Amino acid sequence: MNIKTLMAAPAAAVMLGFGFAATANASGINAAAAEGPSSAAVIAHYADLAAAKYDDSLITARRLQDTINAFLAAPSSEGLDAARAAWRVARKPYQQTEVYRFGNAIVDDWEGRVNAWPLDEGLIDYVAGDYGTDGDGNAFYAANVIANPTLAISGKTIDATVIDANLLRSLHEVDEVEANVATGYHAIEFLLWGQDLNGTSHGAGNRPWTDFSLDQCSNGNCDRRRAYLVAATDLLVSDLEEMVANWQADGAGRMALENASDAEGLTTILTGMGSLSYGELAGERMKLGLLLHDPEEEHDCFSDNSHKSHYYDTEGIRNIYLGRYTRFDGQIVEGPSLSDLVKGVSPEADAVLRARLEATRVAMTALVVPAETGQMSYDQMIGPDNPGGNALVEAAIQALVDQTQAIEDVVVALALDTIAFEGSDSLDNPEAVFN
Repeated sequence: MNIKTLMAAPAAAVMLGFGFAATANASGINAAAAEGPSSAAVIAHYADLAAAKYDDSLITARRLQDTINAFLAAPSSEGLDAARAAWRVARKPYQQTEVYRFGNAIVDDWEGRVNAWPLDEGLIDYVAGDYGTDGDGNAFYAANVIANPTLAISGKTIDATVIDANLLRSLHEVDEVEANVATGYHAIEFLLWGQDLNGTSHGAGNRPWTDFSLDQCSNGNCDRRRAYLVAATDLLVSDLEEMVANWQADGAGRMALENASDAEGLTTILTGMGSLSYGELAGERMKLGLLLHDPEEEHDCFSDNSHKSHYYDTEGIRNIYLGRYTRFDGQIVEGPSLSDLVKGVSPEADAVLRARLEATRVAMTALVVPAETGQMSYDQMIGPDNPGGNALVEAAIQALVDQTQAIEDVVVALALDTIAFEGSDSLDNPEAVFN
């Protein structure tokens, strides 16, 4: 299977990656869809769901900000635990927005500021002695901006005397290296937990609360570490405010859909569903780590939260297709769904995708339960000597691949042009991973 080779084709008979032929009519949408809701209504509700999800992400980020500020005002072990708990809560709605990243340029162009990973944590703060000083030629691999008010690296001199939003923006992906992550959820995660030095054994990062204490400072530079945490959290909130605005009535994200054709709008929705299912989640976030047995490939590696991160990514795909999202406060946002539209064209295609979405939920729950009950964390599941854990992860990957095939069937049912879903060497060409 090689979904990444499914390149866009003109409106004619085309062969999709799973062997199904689709023929688009003049409008690009099967006329039988008229039996369900209009395509325009489905697309408008997709934008409404985006507005709700990003608003929830902002609400929980502001609560994280408040909790961090309270912790820094009176540092304690309990305060650090509360900040970590608030970070975990903030991840739940945000991960459900990731289905918007693929297909919506305004989201994809922005996403790296808030959710880039993996990161070379030595850019930010102290690391263990075996971390080393060079990572794949990254000159900033161990820059440690928290410890160094001046950085003279790679022909650049950076004044880091004041740690603020401007400095973090200038350091983010500095030298055009994607691993130089200076902002977003994962920079905050590293500051709250520190390195996870447990490999594929149980345990997350264990940064002491005194790293943020001015009178009991551990590991030095506590004033600068505090400043970094404040600046990173403030930036997360402001970035989310920007994205919330993009999905309001006159926002750029919503307007881009309103100015597109119905076929283009539906293609945007399905591109997000298929690309997140296959190349990004099944491939880069799960299969790659399993092939390498490498906990550094975990999405939420410092906090051992990867099982929930993966689960809520798939919930995001599910609630987009079903048109139903439960907000942070319990309010349900529900409206014309892609499922309703597909059902009017092909009840079989709709039933298959619904069933596979449910199978994915079951497979992801099988990862969440042992991790949440302390039986086996996700980094243990991908370990080299854990066939049972490996099997749980492989089953979830296969469920995502099967789900993607059903999404392909929906593309066929709606008679849309071929969609180029995101691919991954870990799925399409595993040997390349080791080369």
